[in-house]
Amino acid sequence: MIDPRNRPALIASALAGVAAFVLLWFLGLSPLLAWIAGWTLPAFAMYGIDKRQAEQGGWRVPEVLLHGLALIGGVIGAWAGRAVFRHKTQKPEFTVVLVGASILWAVIAAWALLG
Repeated sequence: MIDPRNRPALIASALAGVAAFVLLWFLGLSPLLAWIAGWTLPAFAMYGIDKRQAEQGGWRVPEVLLHGLALIGGVIGAWAGRAVFRHKTQKPEFTVVLVGASILWAVIAAWALLG
């Protein structure tokens, strides 16, 4: 069950990712690249928001949402957010999930391109 306090972040992330994907696809990017690019921004933004909230002692972005954004296609944004905001770098499970998501999307990209 999703904590009601987490719903706005989940909904905003989902809407942003889908909207960016549709826009990029409509503008002519391949579906795969549009999908990955579309989910990069929400993943990056959520790392930044969570870092700011951590510093200010506010509401936090659930870790499952950060993991989910990487796994659904925002792996580049997750890596970038982690590096830029220096956030979640000391948590081994984030490294494991990001490496796994990177491998997953590399395999999907290879399959799509080679075919």
